[in-house]
Amino acid sequence: MTQHDGTAATQGEPAHTNRLIHETSPYLLQHAHNPVDWYPWGDEAFARARAEDKPILLSIGYSACHWCHVMAHESFENADTAAIMNREFVSIKVDREERPDVDALYMEATIRMTGGGGWPMTVFLTPDGAPFLAGTYFPPVDRHGLPGFPRLLTNIAKWYATERDEVEQQAQAMREIYREQAERSLPMPPSLGALLADGASPESAALDPAMLAQAANADLANFDAQEGGLQGAPKFPHPLGLEFLLRMERRRQASGSARAGAEGLSDDLMPLAQLTLDKMAAGGIYDQVGGGFHRYSTDAIWLTPHFEKMLYDNALLAPVYLRAWQLTSEPRYRRICEETLDYILREMTDPSGAFYSTQDADSEGVEGKFYVWTPAELRAILGEEDAAVAQTVWGVTERGNFEGKNILHVARTVDEAAGMLDIGVDEAQVALAGARERLYAARAQRVWPGRDDKAITAWNALALRAFAEAASALGRDDYRAAACKNADFLLATMLRDGRLLRTWRNGQAKIDAYLEDYAALANALLSVYELTGEPRYFAAARHLGDDMLRRFWDEPTQAFFDTAADHERLIGRPRELSDNATPSGSSQACEALLRLGALTGDAGYREHAARALLPLIPHMLRSPSGFGRALSALDDLIGPFYEVALVGAADDARLLALRAEVNAHYQPRMALAWGGPSDSQRDTSPDTSPDASPDASPDASPEVPLLAERGLVGGAPAAYVCQDFVCQRPVTTPEELHALLEG
Repeated sequence: MTQHDGTAATQGEPAHTNRLIHETSPYLLQHAHNPVDWYPWGDEAFARARAEDKPILLSIGYSACHWCHVMAHESFENADTAAIMNREFVSIKVDREERPDVDALYMEATIRMTGGGGWPMTVFLTPDGAPFLAGTYFPPVDRHGLPGFPRLLTNIAKWYATERDEVEQQAQAMREIYREQAERSLPMPPSLGALLADGASPESAALDPAMLAQAANADLANFDAQEGGLQGAPKFPHPLGLEFLLRMERRRQASGSARAGAEGLSDDLMPLAQLTLDKMAAGGIYDQVGGGFHRYSTDAIWLTPHFEKMLYDNALLAPVYLRAWQLTSEPRYRRICEETLDYILREMTDPSGAFYSTQDADSEGVEGKFYVWTPAELRAILGEEDAAVAQTVWGVTERGNFEGKNILHVARTVDEAAGMLDIGVDEAQVALAGARERLYAARAQRVWPGRDDKAITAWNALALRAFAEAASALGRDDYRAAACKNADFLLATMLRDGRLLRTWRNGQAKIDAYLEDYAALANALLSVYELTGEPRYFAAARHLGDDMLRRFWDEPTQAFFDTAADHERLIGRPRELSDNATPSGSSQACEALLRLGALTGDAGYREHAARALLPLIPHMLRSPSGFGRALSALDDLIGPFYEVALVGAADDARLLALRAEVNAHYQPRMALAWGGPSDSQRDTSPDTSPDASPDASPDASPEVPLLAERGLVGGAPAAYVCQDFVCQRPVTTPEELHALLEG
């Protein structure tokens, strides 16, 4: 049986215990009692492989992975299979969430060798870590064109022993690929090459905003006009692409220079974006009872999900629904945003303030069992009348839609259900709301799916940013409290001797952080600063940004690597340029640097972002669905970008009104600084320059350069609005501020 904390419930003493028992990852601990002589990733395993001249069997997966559990049960728990592994190989088990560097390197090999990838990933290595054969799931016996795992192991061991030259040839080919990737610089687009050859700085390059509409239109061309999302199955939520499309809609709604780039934008943008958001929220991919999204839909209609829930999916989707609400004022988008964040608070938050990583697809060994229902169960819990409403709205039938049971989905609106049942709409709404509460309480009595309760810095930071931005836009004090608690946890726990760490569980933080951890946390802390006005969050974000440049920027290739320059030596040095289920470290780094540049006036931040982004422009235009966050960063770079400073006492109603005006609208290309003037600060006269008034004293928070030399105006709190460092006169009313932000 699997417990809610993701560990295995056992009776009596286990028959086997291996080295994984000393790990903190729930995924690795799930394998600690396999008969396989597992090693964690580390020098000990490689030293043994070299000493005994044995190949390495590397198995990579993660706690919420359904097929990882299947292969573990079929093969790794089988004594005969384990005996072959122990005799012929040195076996290493890796949690891909802990070690994205290892995962990225060997996923590259798996895709090159097989044409596809996935988890569980099974890779065979030489003792120096070079891959020579790779695959994903293997069954215990020959099946569906795949060799049985024991037979595969025996054949590979024989091949390694008798055909070493072939093995080494394949391994050397991958070594060369890794070397070439680490040394390759992406060329600047030809249109910019001549400019840069004349010595101009990339950050000053005049970029045509029309390329943004070109990318958006190319992305929309691949959308499903009936069901939303990208065409075909399986269907993934695509939050990074949706976020970019909503940014483009914001450009269309703006005026003046802020609208540049929206010309030629497809009229299908918002219809397709809203169709996607509505279909996802109505589908089985969304948990209609408990809120939050499952990982993806196995079909093309968002009905049947893989039932695992990932922190990062929900942390990225909640802000998309928030932005959709800000753009459209449709209450349903706000509801989905709040239900998703409420789910994280309720089920994925540690008492320390940390956010957990995943929930499994399986409970009691059955995928989806926790989430599905029969009509009889609904009637027993809700009674006949309320069950009739729930069944009608959520499409529950005797036949079912998933292995004889029902995945709840919105088959009919409440209005339609009320008409069919001949009851009032208000009555149906009350019945459905009550049904949701009672079904949740009943479901909580079931055996919960396993939960991976480790905290990952990058994923925590994505959720932290979501809570901070939702707190600002929605005025929810509980979201603000969750954001501050998580930010303080990360700063107190995940920084050691000046280095950021990757994972935490049960009081133990470990593993040097990656580019995505530094960049995501810098962005999140900037959002917490914008929420709270506390300069310490800005200072921490700036420190992370500076450290990120020192550790991850590579001057010869003019790009970011995913691992630090002094990271553990691997067979290659991964560098992910495209965005996947989570935004790449590089795109998040560019976004953070552009925000830091706006708050500090330091052109060096902007220049590094430009150098990383500009070579990717042809790739963004060719494959926009793979560069959603990078396109958003490019949107920031192209601008206009707003630098907004609000000066006044934190409890002054007039300052609060200015803050409310900023928070009321979706303005993605904006950095906000706010704080109170010091006792010695004098007014800035409305008739003098807001940039360098002789009457303006330094701000009480000099840690935030954007606030420096910004004073009150006529004794009133003031808003200073600049576009790309060209400033307007300060204003003191929400109406004046609105006009500046819309222009």
